[in-house]
Amino acid sequence: MAFIITDDCTSCGLCLPECPNNAISEGDPYVINPDLCTECVGFFNEPQCVSVCPMEAIILDPAHKESKEELLEKKKRIHGE
Repeated sequence: MAFIITDDCTSCGLCLPECPNNAISEGDPYVINPDLCTECVGFFNEPQCVSVCPMEAIILDPAHKESKEELLEKKKRIHGE
C-alpha cells in the first residue's frame, strides 16, 4: 500500500529527503507518487516519511493496497536490484 499526504500537511519538507525512492514531490499538500512508494520496504523497518512527519499527515492510501512481496518487487523495478 502506498501512502498519501493529507491536507494536514504544513509543507515543512522534512519528508522529502527521507524517501529512498524520491516518491515525494512538492505540492500543497506534498504528493506521494504511488508508483514509486514502497513504504520503505527493503530499505528500513518503518516508513521514514511517516516517522519524521510532525503533523502525522502521512497515512496509508487504501486505493493502493500492496503486499510486502509486491512492494519488494516494486523496489527491484525502481532500483534494478
